[in-house]
Amino acid sequence: MLDTHLLPVIALVGRPNVGKSTLFNVLTKSRNALVADEPGLTRDRQYGQAHFLGEDYLIVDTGGLDTQPQKDPLTALMAKQSWQAVTEAQIILFLVDARAGLQSQDIELAKKLRKINKPVILVVNKIDGVKNAESMIAEFHRLGLSEVMSIAASHQRGVFDLQQLIAEKIEREALDSEALEALPEAARSGIKLAMIGRPNVGKSTLVNRILGEERVVVFDMPGTTRDSIFIPFERQGKHYTAIDTAGVRRRSKVGEGIEKFSVIKTLQAIEAADIVLMVFDAHEGITDQDLHLLGFVLETGRALILTINKWDGLSEYQKQRVKDQIDFKLPFVRFAKVLYISALHGTGVGDIFKWVNKIYQAAHQTVGTAKMTQLLEQAVAQHQPPLVKGRRVKLRYAHIGGHDPFTIVVHGTQAAALPMAYQRFLSEFYRKALGLVGIPVRLELSSPKNPYNPS
Repeated sequence: MLDTHLLPVIALVGRPNVGKSTLFNVLTKSRNALVADEPGLTRDRQYGQAHFLGEDYLIVDTGGLDTQPQKDPLTALMAKQSWQAVTEAQIILFLVDARAGLQSQDIELAKKLRKINKPVILVVNKIDGVKNAESMIAEFHRLGLSEVMSIAASHQRGVFDLQQLIAEKIEREALDSEALEALPEAARSGIKLAMIGRPNVGKSTLVNRILGEERVVVFDMPGTTRDSIFIPFERQGKHYTAIDTAGVRRRSKVGEGIEKFSVIKTLQAIEAADIVLMVFDAHEGITDQDLHLLGFVLETGRALILTINKWDGLSEYQKQRVKDQIDFKLPFVRFAKVLYISALHGTGVGDIFKWVNKIYQAAHQTVGTAKMTQLLEQAVAQHQPPLVKGRRVKLRYAHIGGHDPFTIVVHGTQAAALPMAYQRFLSEFYRKALGLVGIPVRLELSSPKNPYNPS
């Protein structure tokens, strides 16, 4: 069945210094936020994944949100992009500062938010240490928002109650049976490919090259974020679904205007995909934004193909420079398959599907515990585990723990104490032995509990 569950988006809004970043870090449990450093996007917008009450969410901190037109055109464009993120969210958390009290800018933001037909939760932050907190919170009821929560994000007070309210408010995104039956078999059973990359690297050209101009069938899936497009198609008797985040345009319109770019849609496409095709422009090289997106792909554990587009016409010197840049800037995705293509002329595009099929088959292969343990023994014979606290780590058996992402569970005495260097060795050994090209391998280390140690 087609997995149409795109991560619900929660947008954090509010004037500066009300605690949006603090709440962002609390909800995502990480300070390693994905930052969209791209012209036309707010430079301090942050994107991260949160998991609470059994569900996953995409959190967006909309820094740069403003109520007044800016004299600086770039700043005004940033604010516009932030408001776009608000309109794409499933739920909005409007943060205010209890210590500072109600501000005129809060009132202006509330007026704009009330015009958006989305659930808005007013979050009164920094209630710790505030005298007469109840009367202070009552002041914010003047904003005319029915849902009001009080928290202290820095101390995580009230955050669990806020998470419960979010879970109640957000309707889970799923197709009903009628809509599912309306989709072709390709959309329900095909390999899902997410085409991601910066604007103007050739994503739309590649999609149209793959599909053929007259074969584009667009399904605007019920329950999904606006403009997330699932495109079922068939190639050599096999079913696929391309997930295009900017919309597929007819070839005659590909050159019109600037290609729309939304980090939210891109991150949701990655989550919904089996395999991610990251498209680069060979003439522009690898940018920080590419690295941020690849970091998110790595977090999700999706299979990855690096597609270097516009390869035709480069000199041998230029080609070597691109290859050197890949080696230098992308050591953390060395598992990925790299393809050099020209979407405009069709060069190398056929190789994409050869590798898509090979990667998908390898990622979903079934390998028994006996075989996995045999490979573990071969790895140990080739390179013994190190000593930990004067004792040799003993690895006893292994088995596959999951396929999305590809997970290998290794059991043994002190296995959980294996240093990262040896874990990387094991991952690479299994990758080569199982033919896991383009597939990140995750290790889970399991050690038996000592019955004499109550901890």
